[in-house]
Amino acid sequence: MLKVVAAGIWVCIVTLGAVYFSVQMGTAPPVDEAAQKKAALEVVKGESISVPVLKDGAVNGYFISRISFMMDKTKLKDGALPITEYMTDELFSLLVGNQMIDLADPKAFKLEEFKKLVKEDLNKRMGGDYIAEVLVEQLDYLSKDDIRVGQSGGKPKPPQPIVTPEKLPGAEGEGGAKAEGGAAPEGEAKAAEPAKTE
Repeated sequence: MLKVVAAGIWVCIVTLGAVYFSVQMGTAPPVDEAAQKKAALEVVKGESISVPVLKDGAVNGYFISRISFMMDKTKLKDGALPITEYMTDELFSLLVGNQMIDLADPKAFKLEEFKKLVKEDLNKRMGGDYIAEVLVEQLDYLSKDDIRVGQSGGKPKPPQPIVTPEKLPGAEGEGGAKAEGGAAPEGEAKAAEPAKTE
């Protein structure tokens, strides 16, 4: 008789525990996977990089760029990565070698394709999925003639924008990391000024 009562009590406890657990699981707030993924990323600010535009063996102007990244926080702890050097090489490959931008029709530039290539190529170089997202803060063109006007004391002409600048997440007040290779420039125009031309 005592065994039957004990078995009954045991069944009641197990049943109540199972019901409690299922209710807790059913009322638990849903996990926001997008928020978790975003929390695992860190903004790595890029530096201004000038890439010469060559035509008939001579410099015809410059692409002025600043490209930042959303990168995996845990992989950034492994050590400094030469992002600036990799990005400079990548820009030369895509803008000078592959000529992704047609200056006669800059609106035809495929920004998403450009960002995808940058992400894939840099991740391949670094040997892992370090970069989750590429952010193009600046991609402009400045002709050699416009540079000469500014150097001769005339009113400098602003660079021709190729893309609409993308804002960094949490740009207001949030510092973010810097790309290896030097301090992040304070002013785009000053930092991006190309070398003087004759």
